[in-house]
Amino acid sequence: MLGDSLYIGMEVLIAVASVIGNVMVVWAVRINKSLRDTTFCFVVSLALADIAVGALVIPLAITISIGLETHFYSCLLVACTVLVLTQSSILALLAIAIDRYLRIKIPTRYKQVVTPRRAGLAVVISWMVAFLVGFMPLLGWNNLRNLQQNGSISPNLSVTCQFETVISMNYMVYFNFLGWVLPPLLLMLVIYAEIFFMIHKQLNNKKITSSFSDPNKYYNKELNLAKSLALVLFLFAISWLPLHIINCIGLFCPQCKTPKVLLHIAILLSHGNSAVNPIIYAFRIKKFRSAFQKIWQHYFCCKDMPQKRPPEDCEYLLSCALIILHIAKVWHL
Repeated sequence: MLGDSLYIGMEVLIAVASVIGNVMVVWAVRINKSLRDTTFCFVVSLALADIAVGALVIPLAITISIGLETHFYSCLLVACTVLVLTQSSILALLAIAIDRYLRIKIPTRYKQVVTPRRAGLAVVISWMVAFLVGFMPLLGWNNLRNLQQNGSISPNLSVTCQFETVISMNYMVYFNFLGWVLPPLLLMLVIYAEIFFMIHKQLNNKKITSSFSDPNKYYNKELNLAKSLALVLFLFAISWLPLHIINCIGLFCPQCKTPKVLLHIAILLSHGNSAVNPIIYAFRIKKFRSAFQKIWQHYFCCKDMPQKRPPEDCEYLLSCALIILHIAKVWHL
């Protein structure tokens, strides 16, 4: 009982930190014009997924942990929501990696190739794919037939809601992990390795040909940002891999019982990842740090800030609204 109470208390703390921290990230992009490039468009998409984890997924996970009796498909919808948000985070991280690679590979043509419109389209497509991958169990790849054959479910399809009760481990391991989690992570590892190789090559090249007035400064700046975003990827991997490893053990070794404490630690690690990204941004990216300080001073310390809103603000907010509307239309379709 004490262990369950500690687990729930930790989940509540993570949920609060995830929501507050990632709202700050979105807020910082809104008030800081220099953060409004295509990379941070993907960062905002990642932050929105993390906000949903704190506001929606963690409360549902707490409800599941107490063994709530629900309809099979209600429990399945809860589990699929977690899968959608996880997949969205992975695709956002992949988009960030590709964006950084293009910025280093084609610096002079980057702005012509990676336009705000294309970045917005990439965000919409990544969410569409996340919904398709995450909601696959709702289309039939779930444990309902097995439960009915074993007599483990009532005629009215009422079950004790647990993730592994409704989600097929074949789906989780073969389709989700080996198909949509591990390959993107390995691809991102290769991309960041290539990014660091290209940057070091440029910095060691005494005759850098570039359209920038100070190429060394440009590549040093890109190196620091790439390190920060690679750290985000690294923490995502070590936060989610333990849970996927437990799923693999459950599939390939059915008689092996995972201790409840170990399962709770793996779940806390996966949820905790949603709270750490704002901390990384604050400590490693100066633009975010200054934006967070402005928000804190103005809204929490009641210090006045210049009341100036350039026309670009309205254009940026309008583009964000259009992206959200596109996602909403896809969802309703």
